[in-house]
Amino acid sequence: MLAYVIERLVQAAVVIFIISVLVFVGVFAVGNPIDVMISPDVTQEIRQQTIQAYGFDQPLWQQYLTFAGKLVTGDFGRSFVYNMPVLDLILSRLPATLEITLAAVLGAALIGIPLGMYAGYAPDSLASKVIMGLSVLGFSVPTFWIGLILIFTFAVNLGLLPAGGRGDTVAVLGVEWSVFTLNGLKHMLLPSINLALFKLALMIRLARAGTREVMLTDTVRFARAAGESEWTILRHHVLRLIAIPLVTVFGLEFGSTLAFAVVTETIFSWPGVGKLIIDSISTLDRPVMVAYLMLVALLFIAINFTVDIAYAALDPRLRARKAA
Repeated sequence: MLAYVIERLVQAAVVIFIISVLVFVGVFAVGNPIDVMISPDVTQEIRQQTIQAYGFDQPLWQQYLTFAGKLVTGDFGRSFVYNMPVLDLILSRLPATLEITLAAVLGAALIGIPLGMYAGYAPDSLASKVIMGLSVLGFSVPTFWIGLILIFTFAVNLGLLPAGGRGDTVAVLGVEWSVFTLNGLKHMLLPSINLALFKLALMIRLARAGTREVMLTDTVRFARAAGESEWTILRHHVLRLIAIPLVTVFGLEFGSTLAFAVVTETIFSWPGVGKLIIDSISTLDRPVMVAYLMLVALLFIAINFTVDIAYAALDPRLRARKAA
């Protein structure tokens, strides 16, 4: 098992190096931040001094080595626009994104898995057909369109929920959270629902497919022959056997939702990391763009590693294979 962990860490280091090169070169090719940072009316001397101060006059490979050297020490540079360390800036926006992401993914899992299992257990029932029909809508309708419909319905027409913003927050361990205030929860509801719909449809279809497959196995036949109730079979046998793909999807979907909640945060004016990266692209704030993409890459590498460990915990065969 230790050899497997070391092997995965080495692979992760190689992946991080390749991604760092691709991210740095790709962001370098997007515009010239000097045109945004200083007024076009300044003298050529001031313009040249600014270029030298930020190291833009150096060759690309030298700029990358400087960036990589700082990256190893955890220094992602300073934002051109906010004039503060990029890591501090991203971390200050992360709680806002984290709370709607957790609400969306957990809600989709807690609702979607039982619905999907029921649809797989009774595939010919009317309720099952309705559930699968709704899941098709979750896959088919664009996120931005759903967000606009939610705002138009619940904020504009009914006036039940706010259309945007984060609402009231409360500091817990030095971090501002909306989830601990009633007003903050009201502001969270619409963006969380908007994020959750696609995940909900995915969980439903995955749980249904797994349940349909497991219900035909000898495990279920033996459990029924032993006199176990249908509820016990679903809870103890079916759910356990379909847990591995569900854990995989949960981990990957949590990472993708956390990293790419850009559309939802833009529609609902949610001050999270997604909106920050959109603003940084429009202002060519390179350090923020590079740091965001690198942190996303590190997030997915960590999630994949965690999922692999979870595999071994759920399936004894994998533990035996890795031990060998």
